[in-house]
Amino acid sequence: MREGIKEAASENLLTPRFYTTDFDEMERLFSTQINPNLDIVEINAILNEFREDFNQKHFVRNDEFKAAADEIKGEPRRIFIEFLERSCTAEFSGFLLYKELGRRLKKTAPEVAEIFVLMSRDEARHAGFLNKAMSDFNLALDLGFLTKNRQYTFFQPKFIIYATYLSEKIGYWRYISIYRHLQENPDEQLYPLFKYFENWCQDENRHGDFFSAILKARPEFLTTTESKLWARFFCLSVYVTMYLNDHGRSEFYESLGLDTTQFNMHVIHQTNKTTATIFPQVIDTYAPEFKERLDKLVGLNEQLKAIDKTDGADALKTLQKVPILASFAGELLGLFAMKPVDSGSIDITGVPESDPAFMY
Repeated sequence: MREGIKEAASENLLTPRFYTTDFDEMERLFSTQINPNLDIVEINAILNEFREDFNQKHFVRNDEFKAAADEIKGEPRRIFIEFLERSCTAEFSGFLLYKELGRRLKKTAPEVAEIFVLMSRDEARHAGFLNKAMSDFNLALDLGFLTKNRQYTFFQPKFIIYATYLSEKIGYWRYISIYRHLQENPDEQLYPLFKYFENWCQDENRHGDFFSAILKARPEFLTTTESKLWARFFCLSVYVTMYLNDHGRSEFYESLGLDTTQFNMHVIHQTNKTTATIFPQVIDTYAPEFKERLDKLVGLNEQLKAIDKTDGADALKTLQKVPILASFAGELLGLFAMKPVDSGSIDITGVPESDPAFMY
């Protein structure tokens, strides 16, 4: 790597991924000629909102950035750089996927293709802003290198839609929750990046609303027994991944004056309420068993990481991990086997956007 270019973090099950899919099937899903359920009026309304580009002049840096970065030292500095890298990689992943979908759908679904192009614009803007923030720490990611060398994960089109809807909505709740907390606690404002989160998260919200419209146009994604299982699976995957990732980096959230567990549960509850308006089934995140099993997964994950840090042969480490991985799988199965909540069963009318357990 060139001087000042950060070597990309090693990939594992919890790191942000780059995705590819069956683009021919995507063309059939999004074509207004092939799919009669696609509401072109709603699609055009969403398209016009994206064309407005509300955040065109929002991401403008100032002298605060470098000055604040210079004040972050030692372990907090390392953790903050890791946060910027993961966030940048995730945003750039969305840019690559949306850009390719925009290119491939241009002939068969021009309105949908333009939306993907405009969403890729948003994601590129986010990734660029985060990468520029890394330069305040005298580092940067080589995004061209990542494009060519990172492993791509194949997902079926319907899985892309489920997962992307969830990632955009949970992104909204993460950003808006951090923003509101820091508005109430300005002394905890570690770095000026967070001042941009209010407008930023509206991009995530609009992206999620677009995928919601796509889901409604495919009844088989929302009404079948199979769709209920997949909806719960992806809810569980996104919630568990966030919980494990954040608890492995609790120092970062503590540096902002947040309690990692309370913050995570707040984000999960709110995302689940939003998701229940479109998914056929969701997880019962308020059931005591849900958090109990999440906390057990955190403990098991810490044991796995501790084994990785020990000296010894890889074969021995693998043997040591076997019972822990079995327990890990058992907890995941227990979470999936919990009684689900049917779509529409969560009444979000009049529900405040803050939970009693999460105080701004």
